[in-house]
Amino acid sequence: MNSDNIFDVLNQNILNTTLLEIIAVFFGLLSVWYAKKADIKVYPTGIISVIIYVYICVGVKLYADMGINFVYFVMSIYGWYAWTKKDKKEKILPISFCTKKEYFINVILFFVFLVILIYVLLNYTDSNVPYWDSLTTAIFLVGMWLMARKKVENWILWIIGDAISIPLYFNKGLMLTSFQFSIFLVLAVLGYIEWKRKVKETQEIA
Repeated sequence: MNSDNIFDVLNQNILNTTLLEIIAVFFGLLSVWYAKKADIKVYPTGIISVIIYVYICVGVKLYADMGINFVYFVMSIYGWYAWTKKDKKEKILPISFCTKKEYFINVILFFVFLVILIYVLLNYTDSNVPYWDSLTTAIFLVGMWLMARKKVENWILWIIGDAISIPLYFNKGLMLTSFQFSIFLVLAVLGYIEWKRKVKETQEIA
């Protein structure tokens, strides 16, 4: 692809940007910013974004991403509850690292999600990127669960998934969303650093 073609694609993607996509991107970025700060507002802002993206993903045939946004909605409700629930000692869920058992379970979950998604997209949809769509969706599903449980490793999955999503959404003509994932990638790196610092501070206090 020469430089003229690249600029033509960029121009067309800009022209295709809708108000709905702009709103979804705004609340998506806001949600990740709150997540980095371990702020409960990650969930209400995220819910607004994912509801809009369910509609957007249907339009560009990213069916697995549509499904994951629906799951995000459900997991956001759960995460909102988990982050505010107090245990018997009146303490909220702390940020922590995964145990070896949790690592094993999450790896198994990833491959189960991946196989199911690939099968569904290949056999029941007209997706033209079934493998990439399935890969990012499986990564984000496990990442969302880890975030709801306040596990530091959730950020590693977001970093990987965001890096893959940048060209995926650009290829679908969603330039603003592709740009959003570029910012998500930076915020995910910062989030990983910040959550590790918070765990270290908690351990030093204890």
